[in-house]
Amino acid sequence: MSQSVRTRPEGSGQALSEAYDTALLDLDGVVYAGGNAIVYAVESLATARAGGMHLAYVTNNALRTPDTVAEHLTELGIPTGADDVITSAQAVARLISEQVPEGSRVLVIGGEGLRVALRERGLVPVESADDDPAAVVQGFGGPDLPWGRFAEASYAVARGVPWFASNTDLTIPSGRGIAPGNGAAVEVVRIATGAEPQVAGKPLPPMHRETILRTGAVRPLVVGDRLDTDIEGAFNGEVDSLLVLTGVTDGAQLLAAPPQHRPTYVDADLRGLLTGQPEVVEADGGFRCGGWIATAAGERLELAGDGEALDGLRALCAAAWTAAGDGACELDGWKALARLGL
Repeated sequence: MSQSVRTRPEGSGQALSEAYDTALLDLDGVVYAGGNAIVYAVESLATARAGGMHLAYVTNNALRTPDTVAEHLTELGIPTGADDVITSAQAVARLISEQVPEGSRVLVIGGEGLRVALRERGLVPVESADDDPAAVVQGFGGPDLPWGRFAEASYAVARGVPWFASNTDLTIPSGRGIAPGNGAAVEVVRIATGAEPQVAGKPLPPMHRETILRTGAVRPLVVGDRLDTDIEGAFNGEVDSLLVLTGVTDGAQLLAAPPQHRPTYVDADLRGLLTGQPEVVEADGGFRCGGWIATAAGERLELAGDGEALDGLRALCAAAWTAAGDGACELDGWKALARLGL
């Protein structure tokens, strides 16, 4: 993918599962939500795998171990080995191991995923700021993480112990809606200490490096539902991306996306892996995709025509991103999106 400013979603004459050797799939909001498989995910992934695409699962959620994630996916009907799961816990453990001696103690604020990843790197998880840790690491610990854990992190960080975070996602999708993520927990320690952590997870380079090291991908396609982690991570790694609309991103957020948040492709769900992608072309002073033409007129985006709603969204993206250039589009697109039911 070129780092020039993207002004429209790209087309593809091939199915994406044929055009790319490896799908780097986010989990929450892409493959499952609240532990249950998202509609079409199981069948789509099975078809992509049968066609020769390598599937790897890349998650900022540091709570669970790769073994646990792989077992969960297999139970959902997506046969997966632990080697095909890459977590931000693994990325942050590698980052820490490059800065402290082997055998060092690390204060863990989070779940089992962090502890397993640290041990894999020859580090020793501890529970108290009084255990003389060489580093503090913070990752998503689930809804029942005791408030006192943040105090332990704050005590150590305030003493000057290096602080690391698996990721800083402010929210995480659940079966009941959007819940606070690890980024919200990181803010607690930041407020208490005034310090800043080193962060490993998407969209930052340590996570992309970990993913490529573990998968060996040559032509990867990042598949995600978040603009500020999945899509920005692909942008930073200079690889292509597919945004699916099964998670946290809605049409308005997509139209307003600055360059680093603009995906290569847009589709409704993981069935998008199995198809080509329609081209968006300049036409009649605007942009055409399928039966729709989108234009930027005055202070709003306008949409004419009819057809598949996703084609209309792709055309609107082209109009919005072209008008915005290297900024975020501020044109009113609500009426146009309402026509598409988005």
